[in-house]
Amino acid sequence: MTVMTPGSNIPLAAARVTVDVAAPVRLDVSGLLLTGDGKVRSDDDFIFYNQPSGPGVTYRSGGGAAPDAITVDTAAVPAGIEKIVVTASPDAAGQTFQGIEPTATLRDADSGSVLATFTPPRLGTETALVVMEIYLRNGQWKARAVGQGYADGLAGIATDFGVTVEEPAPAPAAPPQPVAPPHPGTPPQPVAPPPPAMQPRVTPPAPAPGTGKVNLDKGRVSLQKNQTVSLVKGGRPLLSRVKMGLGWEPAYRGADIDLDASVIAYGPQRNHIDSCYFGKLTILNGAIKHSGDNLTGEGAGDDEVIVVDLGHLPQEVTGLVFTVNSFSGQKFNQVAKAYCRLLDATTEEELVRFDLTNAEPQTGVMMAKLIRQFTGEWEMTAMGDFVKARTVRNMVKPAAQAL
Repeated sequence: MTVMTPGSNIPLAAARVTVDVAAPVRLDVSGLLLTGDGKVRSDDDFIFYNQPSGPGVTYRSGGGAAPDAITVDTAAVPAGIEKIVVTASPDAAGQTFQGIEPTATLRDADSGSVLATFTPPRLGTETALVVMEIYLRNGQWKARAVGQGYADGLAGIATDFGVTVEEPAPAPAAPPQPVAPPHPGTPPQPVAPPPPAMQPRVTPPAPAPGTGKVNLDKGRVSLQKNQTVSLVKGGRPLLSRVKMGLGWEPAYRGADIDLDASVIAYGPQRNHIDSCYFGKLTILNGAIKHSGDNLTGEGAGDDEVIVVDLGHLPQEVTGLVFTVNSFSGQKFNQVAKAYCRLLDATTEEELVRFDLTNAEPQTGVMMAKLIRQFTGEWEMTAMGDFVKARTVRNMVKPAAQAL
Protein backbone atom coordinates (compact mmCIF):
# COMPACT_ATOMS: atom_id res chain seq x y z
CA MET A 1 0.00 0.00 0.00
CA THR A 2 1.23 3.48 -0.89
CA VAL A 3 0.74 6.54 1.32
CA MET A 4 0.41 9.39 -1.16
CA THR A 5 1.29 13.07 -0.82
CA PRO A 6 -0.10 16.00 -2.84
CA GLY A 7 0.93 15.63 -6.48
CA SER A 8 2.21 12.07 -6.19
CA ASN A 9 0.92 9.42 -8.58
CA ILE A 10 0.92 5.66 -8.99
CA PRO A 11 0.08 3.41 -11.95
CA LEU A 12 -3.13 1.43 -11.56
CA ALA A 13 -2.61 -2.31 -11.27
CA ALA A 14 -6.37 -2.93 -11.49
CA ALA A 15 -8.81 -2.04 -14.26
CA ARG A 16 -11.59 -1.29 -11.78
CA VAL A 17 -10.80 0.90 -8.80
CA THR A 18 -12.83 2.51 -6.04
CA VAL A 19 -12.04 5.74 -4.20
CA ASP A 20 -13.84 6.26 -0.90
CA VAL A 21 -13.44 9.37 1.23
CA ALA A 22 -13.89 9.18 5.01
CA ALA A 23 -13.99 11.92 7.65
CA PRO A 24 -15.32 12.38 11.19
CA VAL A 25 -18.47 13.88 9.64
CA ARG A 26 -20.60 12.76 6.74
CA LEU A 27 -19.31 13.82 3.34
CA ASP A 28 -20.90 14.11 -0.08
CA VAL A 29 -18.60 12.48 -2.62
CA SER A 30 -18.90 12.89 -6.38
CA GLY A 31 -17.02 12.17 -9.60
CA LEU A 32 -16.64 14.14 -12.82
CA LEU A 33 -15.60 12.77 -16.21
CA LEU A 34 -13.33 15.29 -17.94
CA THR A 35 -12.07 15.61 -21.49
CA GLY A 36 -8.58 16.75 -22.46
CA ASP A 37 -9.54 20.39 -21.90
CA GLY A 38 -10.49 19.66 -18.29
CA LYS A 39 -14.25 20.06 -18.79
CA VAL A 40 -17.28 17.78 -18.62
CA ARG A 41 -18.99 17.08 -21.93
CA SER A 42 -22.42 17.69 -20.35
CA ASP A 43 -24.14 17.51 -16.97
CA ASP A 44 -24.41 13.74 -17.53
CA ASP A 45 -20.70 13.54 -16.67
CA PHE A 46 -21.36 14.69 -13.09
CA ILE A 47 -21.83 11.53 -10.99
CA PHE A 48 -23.25 11.94 -7.48
CA TYR A 49 -26.07 10.77 -5.18
CA ASN A 50 -28.90 11.98 -7.43
CA GLN A 51 -27.19 10.75 -10.62
CA PRO A 52 -25.29 7.67 -9.45
CA SER A 53 -24.06 6.21 -12.72
CA GLY A 54 -22.38 7.30 -15.92
CA PRO A 55 -20.19 5.71 -18.57
CA GLY A 56 -17.55 3.76 -16.67
CA VAL A 57 -18.14 5.66 -13.38
CA THR A 58 -20.57 4.90 -10.55
CA TYR A 59 -21.39 6.43 -7.17
CA ARG A 60 -22.07 4.37 -4.06
CA SER A 61 -23.63 5.77 -0.91
CA GLY A 62 -22.28 4.56 2.40
CA GLY A 63 -25.56 5.54 4.03
CA GLY A 64 -23.72 7.32 6.80
CA ALA A 65 -22.30 4.04 8.13
CA ALA A 66 -19.48 3.85 5.59
CA PRO A 67 -17.83 6.42 3.33
CA ASP A 68 -19.40 7.37 0.01
CA ALA A 69 -17.34 6.08 -2.90
CA ILE A 70 -16.72 6.51 -6.61
CA THR A 71 -15.86 3.44 -8.70
CA VAL A 72 -14.08 3.80 -12.04
CA ASP A 73 -14.04 0.99 -14.60
CA THR A 74 -11.21 2.20 -16.82
CA ALA A 75 -12.11 -0.31 -19.53
CA ALA A 76 -15.59 1.21 -19.81
CA VAL A 77 -14.57 4.89 -19.77
CA PRO A 78 -15.50 6.31 -23.20
CA ALA A 79 -12.94 7.59 -25.69
CA GLY A 80 -12.20 11.25 -25.20
CA ILE A 81 -12.41 11.11 -21.40
CA GLU A 82 -8.91 11.52 -20.02
CA LYS A 83 -9.54 12.12 -16.33
CA ILE A 84 -12.04 11.34 -13.59
CA VAL A 85 -11.78 13.64 -10.57
CA VAL A 86 -13.15 12.60 -7.18
CA THR A 87 -14.48 15.45 -5.05
CA ALA A 88 -15.81 15.71 -1.49
CA SER A 89 -17.66 18.30 0.55
CA PRO A 90 -19.17 18.20 4.07
CA ASP A 91 -22.84 17.23 4.07
CA ALA A 92 -23.71 20.01 6.54
CA ALA A 93 -24.35 23.31 4.76
CA GLY A 94 -21.55 25.83 5.21
CA GLN A 95 -19.23 23.49 7.11
CA THR A 96 -15.53 23.73 6.25
CA PHE A 97 -12.82 21.09 6.38
CA GLN A 98 -11.23 22.81 9.37
CA GLY A 99 -10.56 20.06 11.92
CA ILE A 100 -12.27 17.28 9.91
CA GLU A 101 -9.35 16.12 7.81
CA PRO A 102 -10.60 13.56 5.24
CA THR A 103 -8.77 10.46 4.02
CA ALA A 104 -9.21 8.97 0.55
CA THR A 105 -8.61 5.25 0.12
CA LEU A 106 -7.93 3.80 -3.33
CA ARG A 107 -8.94 0.15 -3.63
CA ASP A 108 -9.06 -2.63 -6.17
CA ALA A 109 -12.82 -2.62 -6.79
CA ASP A 110 -12.97 -6.38 -7.29
CA SER A 111 -10.79 -7.69 -4.47
CA GLY A 112 -11.21 -4.76 -2.07
CA SER A 113 -7.45 -4.63 -1.43
CA VAL A 114 -6.08 -1.19 -0.58
CA LEU A 115 -3.76 0.28 -3.22
CA ALA A 116 -3.10 3.71 -1.68
CA THR A 117 -4.33 6.27 0.83
CA PHE A 118 -4.17 10.05 0.81
CA THR A 119 -4.92 12.62 3.51
CA PRO A 120 -4.79 16.22 2.21
CA PRO A 121 -2.76 18.39 4.62
CA ARG A 122 -3.31 21.90 5.95
CA LEU A 123 -7.03 22.32 5.26
CA GLY A 124 -8.91 25.29 6.65
CA THR A 125 -11.77 27.29 5.14
CA GLU A 126 -12.31 24.96 2.20
CA THR A 127 -15.89 23.74 1.78
CA ALA A 128 -15.18 21.44 -1.15
CA LEU A 129 -12.15 19.49 -2.24
CA VAL A 130 -10.77 17.73 -5.30
CA VAL A 131 -9.30 14.76 -3.48
CA MET A 132 -7.91 12.45 -6.13
CA GLU A 133 -7.96 11.92 -9.88
CA ILE A 134 -7.82 8.84 -12.07
CA TYR A 135 -6.20 9.86 -15.34
CA LEU A 136 -4.89 8.44 -18.63
CA ARG A 137 -1.29 9.15 -19.63
CA ASN A 138 0.42 7.52 -22.65
CA GLY A 139 -2.08 4.67 -22.65
CA GLN A 140 -1.63 3.94 -18.91
CA TRP A 141 -4.24 4.69 -16.26
CA LYS A 142 -2.84 6.25 -13.11
CA ALA A 143 -4.04 7.79 -9.84
CA ARG A 144 -2.85 11.15 -8.53
CA ALA A 145 -3.33 12.70 -5.10
CA VAL A 146 -4.60 16.27 -5.51
CA GLY A 147 -6.00 17.93 -2.36
CA GLN A 148 -7.12 21.15 -4.09
CA GLY A 149 -9.63 23.04 -1.97
CA TYR A 150 -12.45 25.43 -2.85
CA ALA A 151 -13.81 28.04 -0.46
CA ASP A 152 -16.97 28.45 -2.57
CA GLY A 153 -18.09 24.83 -2.31
CA LEU A 154 -19.68 22.85 -5.10
CA ALA A 155 -20.30 25.98 -7.19
CA GLY A 156 -16.54 26.56 -7.42
CA ILE A 157 -15.92 23.02 -8.63
CA ALA A 158 -18.82 23.28 -11.05
CA THR A 159 -17.44 26.48 -12.54
CA ASP A 160 -13.97 25.02 -12.96
CA PHE A 161 -15.12 21.82 -14.64
CA GLY A 162 -18.02 23.09 -16.72
CA VAL A 163 -21.03 21.73 -14.85
CA THR A 164 -24.06 23.85 -15.70
CA VAL A 165 -24.72 26.67 -13.28
CA GLU A 166 -27.81 28.77 -13.30
CA GLU A 167 -28.29 32.40 -12.38
CA PRO A 168 -31.59 33.13 -10.65
CA ALA A 169 -33.85 35.22 -12.80
CA PRO A 170 -33.93 38.87 -11.77
CA ALA A 171 -37.18 40.27 -10.44
CA PRO A 172 -39.21 41.89 -13.20
CA ALA A 173 -38.60 45.60 -13.39
CA ALA A 174 -41.45 47.82 -12.36
CA PRO A 175 -42.95 49.72 -15.28
CA PRO A 176 -41.77 53.30 -15.51
CA GLN A 177 -44.03 55.79 -13.77
CA PRO A 178 -44.61 59.28 -15.05
CA VAL A 179 -42.72 61.77 -12.95
CA ALA A 180 -43.97 65.30 -12.57
CA PRO A 181 -41.30 67.93 -13.07
CA PRO A 182 -40.01 69.19 -9.72
CA HIS A 183 -41.03 72.53 -8.43
CA PRO A 184 -38.33 75.11 -8.37
CA GLY A 185 -36.18 74.73 -5.28
CA THR A 186 -37.15 71.07 -4.62
CA PRO A 187 -34.04 69.07 -3.55
CA PRO A 188 -33.06 66.17 -5.81
CA GLN A 189 -34.57 62.82 -4.79
CA PRO A 190 -32.22 59.91 -3.94
CA VAL A 191 -31.79 57.31 -6.64
CA ALA A 192 -32.51 53.70 -5.60
CA PRO A 193 -29.35 51.58 -5.58
CA PRO A 194 -29.05 48.88 -8.24
CA PRO A 195 -30.02 45.33 -7.21
CA PRO A 196 -27.20 43.16 -5.88
CA ALA A 197 -25.24 41.09 -8.34
CA MET A 198 -26.70 37.67 -9.01
CA GLN A 199 -24.79 34.70 -7.62
CA PRO A 200 -24.41 31.55 -9.69
CA ARG A 201 -25.77 28.40 -8.14
CA VAL A 202 -25.62 24.76 -9.02
CA THR A 203 -29.02 23.31 -9.83
CA PRO A 204 -29.22 19.73 -8.49
CA PRO A 205 -31.89 17.33 -9.72
CA ALA A 206 -35.11 17.37 -7.73
CA PRO A 207 -35.17 14.81 -4.92
CA ALA A 208 -37.23 11.66 -5.35
CA PRO A 209 -40.74 11.83 -3.90
CA GLY A 210 -40.81 10.88 -0.25
CA THR A 211 -37.17 11.56 0.46
CA GLY A 212 -36.17 13.63 3.43
CA LYS A 213 -35.07 13.20 7.04
CA VAL A 214 -36.80 13.82 10.36
CA ASN A 215 -36.17 12.87 14.01
CA LEU A 216 -38.26 11.67 16.95
CA ASP A 217 -38.68 15.01 18.71
CA LYS A 218 -42.36 15.36 17.74
CA GLY A 219 -43.33 11.81 18.63
CA ARG A 220 -44.20 8.91 16.34
CA VAL A 221 -43.05 9.24 12.75
CA SER A 222 -44.97 7.76 9.83
CA LEU A 223 -42.57 7.20 6.94
CA GLN A 224 -43.09 7.15 3.22
CA LYS A 225 -40.98 5.00 0.91
CA ASN A 226 -37.35 6.24 0.82
CA GLN A 227 -37.85 8.62 3.74
CA THR A 228 -35.38 8.51 6.63
CA VAL A 229 -35.77 9.17 10.34
CA SER A 230 -32.82 9.80 12.63
CA LEU A 231 -33.26 7.84 15.86
CA VAL A 232 -32.50 10.89 17.98
CA LYS A 233 -34.82 12.46 20.53
CA GLY A 234 -34.06 15.62 22.46
CA GLY A 235 -30.58 15.72 20.99
CA ARG A 236 -29.72 12.26 22.34
CA PRO A 237 -29.35 9.15 20.15
CA LEU A 238 -31.59 6.17 20.85
CA LEU A 239 -29.18 3.37 21.81
CA SER A 240 -31.46 1.12 23.85
CA ARG A 241 -33.41 -2.03 22.96
CA VAL A 242 -35.92 -1.60 20.14
CA LYS A 243 -38.44 -3.93 18.53
CA MET A 244 -39.07 -4.16 14.81
CA GLY A 245 -42.60 -5.49 14.44
CA LEU A 246 -43.69 -6.79 11.04
CA GLY A 247 -47.27 -7.63 10.16
CA TRP A 248 -49.46 -8.69 7.26
CA GLU A 249 -52.84 -10.20 6.45
CA PRO A 250 -54.13 -12.29 3.54
CA ALA A 251 -55.58 -10.12 0.81
CA TYR A 252 -59.29 -10.11 -0.01
CA ARG A 253 -60.24 -12.86 2.47
CA GLY A 254 -57.69 -15.15 0.88
CA ALA A 255 -56.07 -18.26 2.31
CA ASP A 256 -53.62 -18.14 5.18
CA ILE A 257 -50.24 -16.86 4.09
CA ASP A 258 -46.94 -17.88 5.64
CA LEU A 259 -44.38 -15.09 5.46
CA ASP A 260 -41.02 -15.02 7.21
CA ALA A 261 -39.53 -11.85 8.71
CA SER A 262 -35.75 -11.61 9.01
CA VAL A 263 -32.97 -9.15 9.63
CA ILE A 264 -29.58 -9.22 7.88
CA ALA A 265 -26.54 -7.66 9.55
CA TYR A 266 -23.73 -6.08 7.50
CA GLY A 267 -20.31 -4.58 8.11
CA PRO A 268 -18.87 -1.30 6.77
CA GLN A 269 -17.96 -2.77 3.37
CA ARG A 270 -21.46 -4.24 2.91
CA ASN A 271 -20.03 -7.57 4.02
CA HIS A 272 -22.60 -10.04 5.32
CA ILE A 273 -22.06 -10.76 9.03
CA ASP A 274 -25.12 -12.83 10.02
CA SER A 275 -28.87 -13.26 9.51
CA CYS A 276 -31.60 -13.67 12.13
CA TYR A 277 -34.76 -15.56 11.03
CA PHE A 278 -37.12 -18.35 12.14
CA GLY A 279 -34.34 -20.93 11.79
CA LYS A 280 -31.79 -18.88 13.76
CA LEU A 281 -33.62 -16.94 16.45
CA THR A 282 -30.61 -15.35 18.18
CA ILE A 283 -27.44 -13.84 16.68
CA LEU A 284 -24.57 -11.57 17.68
CA ASN A 285 -24.41 -12.85 21.29
CA GLY A 286 -28.05 -12.06 21.89
CA ALA A 287 -28.00 -8.49 20.54
CA ILE A 288 -30.65 -9.52 17.97
CA LYS A 289 -33.50 -11.95 18.78
CA HIS A 290 -36.40 -13.24 16.68
CA SER A 291 -39.87 -14.01 18.12
CA GLY A 292 -40.40 -17.12 15.99
CA ASP A 293 -42.38 -18.06 12.90
CA ASN A 294 -46.03 -17.05 12.33
CA LEU A 295 -47.61 -19.51 9.91
CA THR A 296 -50.82 -17.67 8.97
CA GLY A 297 -50.68 -13.89 9.32
CA GLU A 298 -54.07 -14.00 11.04
CA GLY A 299 -54.95 -11.84 14.03
CA ALA A 300 -54.32 -8.28 15.05
CA GLY A 301 -50.90 -6.93 15.96
CA ASP A 302 -47.42 -7.81 14.82
CA ASP A 303 -47.04 -11.22 13.19
CA GLU A 304 -43.31 -11.47 13.89
CA VAL A 305 -41.06 -9.33 16.07
CA ILE A 306 -37.29 -8.86 15.99
CA VAL A 307 -35.68 -7.30 19.07
CA VAL A 308 -32.46 -5.34 18.54
CA ASP A 309 -30.27 -4.09 21.37
CA LEU A 310 -28.67 -1.14 19.58
CA GLY A 311 -26.29 -0.40 22.44
CA HIS A 312 -24.88 -3.95 22.46
CA LEU A 313 -24.44 -4.51 18.74
CA PRO A 314 -20.78 -5.17 17.87
CA GLN A 315 -19.02 -2.16 16.36
CA GLU A 316 -18.44 -4.12 13.17
CA VAL A 317 -22.21 -4.07 12.54
CA THR A 318 -23.03 -0.86 10.68
CA GLY A 319 -26.18 -1.80 8.77
CA LEU A 320 -29.32 -3.88 9.34
CA VAL A 321 -31.85 -4.69 6.60
CA PHE A 322 -35.28 -6.02 7.63
CA THR A 323 -36.87 -8.32 5.06
CA VAL A 324 -40.01 -10.42 4.56
CA ASN A 325 -40.10 -13.52 2.36
CA SER A 326 -42.74 -15.94 1.12
CA PHE A 327 -41.14 -19.37 1.41
CA SER A 328 -44.28 -21.04 0.04
CA GLY A 329 -44.08 -18.94 -3.11
CA GLN A 330 -47.17 -16.77 -2.62
CA LYS A 331 -46.70 -13.30 -4.06
CA PHE A 332 -47.02 -10.02 -2.22
CA ASN A 333 -50.02 -8.98 -4.30
CA GLN A 334 -51.81 -11.68 -2.25
CA VAL A 335 -50.92 -9.81 0.96
CA ALA A 336 -52.83 -6.94 2.57
CA LYS A 337 -51.80 -4.38 5.15
CA ALA A 338 -48.11 -5.26 5.24
CA TYR A 339 -46.19 -2.91 7.52
CA CYS A 340 -43.21 -2.56 9.78
CA ARG A 341 -42.97 -0.50 12.95
CA LEU A 342 -40.17 0.32 15.37
CA LEU A 343 -40.97 0.35 19.10
CA ASP A 344 -39.08 1.20 22.25
CA ALA A 345 -38.73 -2.28 23.79
CA THR A 346 -38.91 -0.90 27.33
CA THR A 347 -41.98 1.33 27.08
CA GLU A 348 -43.65 -0.34 24.04
CA GLU A 349 -44.00 3.17 22.58
CA GLU A 350 -44.29 3.08 18.79
CA LEU A 351 -41.56 5.29 17.36
CA VAL A 352 -41.66 4.80 13.59
CA ARG A 353 -44.14 3.16 11.23
CA PHE A 354 -44.02 2.32 7.53
CA ASP A 355 -47.10 0.95 5.75
CA LEU A 356 -46.43 -0.83 2.47
CA THR A 357 -48.99 0.74 0.14
CA ASN A 358 -48.01 -0.86 -3.18
CA ALA A 359 -47.42 -4.56 -3.75
CA GLU A 360 -45.74 -6.42 -6.59
CA PRO A 361 -46.02 -10.08 -7.66
CA GLN A 362 -42.72 -11.01 -6.03
CA THR A 363 -41.77 -13.32 -3.16
CA GLY A 364 -39.48 -10.99 -1.18
CA VAL A 365 -39.51 -7.41 0.04
CA MET A 366 -36.93 -5.27 1.80
CA MET A 367 -39.02 -3.32 4.29
CA ALA A 368 -36.55 -1.03 6.07
CA LYS A 369 -32.90 -0.54 6.94
CA LEU A 370 -31.09 0.79 9.99
CA ILE A 371 -27.73 2.45 9.34
CA ARG A 372 -25.20 3.40 12.02
CA GLN A 373 -23.84 6.92 11.41
CA PHE A 374 -20.23 8.04 11.92
CA THR A 375 -21.45 9.98 14.96
CA GLY A 376 -22.91 6.85 16.57
CA GLU A 377 -26.66 7.32 16.17
CA TRP A 378 -28.82 5.13 13.95
CA GLU A 379 -31.07 6.12 11.07
CA MET A 380 -34.05 4.16 9.77
CA THR A 381 -35.06 4.35 6.12
CA ALA A 382 -38.31 2.97 4.67
CA MET A 383 -37.57 0.81 1.63
CA GLY A 384 -40.49 -1.23 0.22
CA ASP A 385 -38.32 -2.74 -2.52
CA PHE A 386 -39.49 -6.07 -3.98
CA VAL A 387 -37.20 -8.85 -5.19
CA LYS A 388 -37.49 -12.44 -6.34
CA ALA A 389 -36.35 -14.27 -3.21
CA ARG A 390 -38.16 -16.93 -1.18
CA THR A 391 -35.56 -17.20 1.60
CA VAL A 392 -33.42 -14.80 3.60
CA ARG A 393 -30.32 -16.38 2.03
CA ASN A 394 -31.46 -15.07 -1.35
CA MET A 395 -31.99 -11.61 0.15
CA VAL A 396 -28.39 -11.15 1.30
CA LYS A 397 -27.02 -9.87 -2.02
CA PRO A 398 -29.86 -7.48 -3.04
CA ALA A 399 -30.03 -6.11 0.52
CA ALA A 400 -26.28 -5.40 0.49
CA GLN A 401 -26.67 -3.52 -2.79
CA ALA A 402 -29.47 -1.45 -1.24
CA LEU A 403 -27.37 -0.21 1.69
